[in-house]
Amino acid sequence: MVPADGEVTSQSAIGGNAYHAQAAFTTTHWSVVLEAQGESPAAREALEKLCRIYWRPVYSFLRRQGVGQEEAEDLTQGFFALLLERGDFSAVRREKGRLRSYLLAALKHFLADERRRAMAIKRGKGERLIPLEELRADEWMDMEPADPLTAERIYERRWAATVLDHALNLLKDEYAAAANATLFDSLTQLLTDEPGAPSRADIAAQFGMTENAVTQAFHRFRQRYQKLLRQEIAHTVATPGDVDDELRQLIAVLRA
Repeated sequence: MVPADGEVTSQSAIGGNAYHAQAAFTTTHWSVVLEAQGESPAAREALEKLCRIYWRPVYSFLRRQGVGQEEAEDLTQGFFALLLERGDFSAVRREKGRLRSYLLAALKHFLADERRRAMAIKRGKGERLIPLEELRADEWMDMEPADPLTAERIYERRWAATVLDHALNLLKDEYAAAANATLFDSLTQLLTDEPGAPSRADIAAQFGMTENAVTQAFHRFRQRYQKLLRQEIAHTVATPGDVDDELRQLIAVLRA
């Protein structure tokens, strides 16, 4: 979910202090993977975390390619398991750049190999790395092969949605920890112009606040959301300068 007024593309979203961004960037997940030399438990842990977050674009790509539901589940599990089992980060380092691009290129290569060998991990065997049970009924519909978008477009769209959802879930956890879960739910509805969404006056009346206080609360909410969104994207790119490009790509995908 992205603010209706496009605030994620503002300077507050893609600007910031370059020095602090560079300093913080050294601990992002993708940079740890890219910098791995030989066997690296830290790199494997970072890659596994990324795999657990970003499996939906991979699964969506496979479904759009005409792969059946059960086989797509097996292939998704097998693809990420293979990435982790290799323990060789040299190929990852050669890709550099962005996790989004790396996964798509690696997936196409993996799928070509799988089709040649007609081999997939059998259901119910081995470690289930990816939490496919998280798929909701509406997501199954979104991923059906009948979708008119190309597999690559679906991959990009699902990627953008995953980035936004994960950032928003992190923000939700912060509000819940501060015992403000109900306020979070109300402020979230202000992010879009969906019909039936409560107005700021409605939220003010619900929480015994002034409209000005709601406006200020929403401003803080949106700023924090934008910061978490930048942090989430930073975990998937090679350098701080790539964050802005990925943000622009995310916005372009959402507006397409």
